[in-house]
Amino acid sequence: QVKELVLDNCRADDGKIVGLSSDFENLEFLSMINTNLLSVSNLPKLNKLRKLELSDNRISGGLEVLAERTPNLTHLNLSGNKIKDINTLEPLKKLPNLHSLDLFNCEVTMLINYRESVFTLLPQLTYLDGFDADDEEAPDSDPEADGEGEEEDDDDEEDDLDEEVIDDEEDEDDDLEGEEEEDGVDDEEEDEEEDGEDDEEDEADDDLPRGEKRKRNLEDEGEEDPEDEEDDEDD
Repeated sequence: QVKELVLDNCRADDGKIVGLSSDFENLEFLSMINTNLLSVSNLPKLNKLRKLELSDNRISGGLEVLAERTPNLTHLNLSGNKIKDINTLEPLKKLPNLHSLDLFNCEVTMLINYRESVFTLLPQLTYLDGFDADDEEAPDSDPEADGEGEEEDDDDEEDDLDEEVIDDEEDEDDDLEGEEEEDGVDDEEEDEEEDGEDDEEDEADDDLPRGEKRKRNLEDEGEEDPEDEEDDEDD
């Protein structure tokens, strides 16, 4: 029931992977990166295989085996192998569902009109080395889409900052209003204290005898008591 099998960096025995057999008939993904493979001649019959990773090996030809053993292949990665000529890829024409082929770091990529030649040879291809015939990148690794996501994140961050600034300004306004209210309360308390002191003085004056109270009032006004003047005259 195994559908995915990764054998990356395993050492091939005489250019072959030991133990890989048709018992894995349900495989849909097989990866054999950097296994020192010389060819795919011993690949078992894998009718359900969709994606085959064979990069960084020593394969130089014999690709007709793929059409026989993996007839439903859609993705093939041969990057970093010994493929030098366009004609070496001709057997891939027999893979009708193949729409993605990678040949990075193969000598064939150095040929003049390499991309045009491969797309002409394999018309079923949609992507070669991650790009289509119009140099549009495959959507699953589109950097522009990632960039749009970053811009949206930046906009969200700016909105958050604006909200924080507004909240800070509102807090400052609330603080100022609170201070003004406290100042108003303090002023009222001071006025009440002064009025209280005046009332206390008036109450103290009421307790004095009438003569003393009158004398006290005259002293406050800067006048002398007429009785005191008469005493002075008698003396």
